[in-house]
Amino acid sequence: SDGSIRLHQMTSEYPLMEWNDSTNGRPVVALQWALTRPAVFFVLDASSNIYIWDLLENDLLPVVKQTFPSENVVTMSLLGEPEKPSGLLGIALAKESGQIDVQYVKKKWAVP
Repeated sequence: SDGSIRLHQMTSEYPLMEWNDSTNGRPVVALQWALTRPAVFFVLDASSNIYIWDLLENDLLPVVKQTFPSENVVTMSLLGEPEKPSGLLGIALAKESGQIDVQYVKKKWAVP
């Protein structure tokens, strides 16, 4: 609820990494690891901002922030085929109106 993100190892209750205020204090609505690239994850906050984290490029801050100001995005889901080397990765955004928007991620963050 405060925008903090914690990376845990299954064998410990203490986080390996912790990013406080990662969304400028906005609640995290959804977080999902990329299906095609293990070091990348996506975060959706309550203000319809999506943050892309690539831990191989920068483990302190997100590498991209994308804002969707026109309509409230209520959740997201990643689409991809991890068993295929194409690196195709999409993100489905569910909007408050009930509309679904599918966008494709740059290969830079999708290729295995």
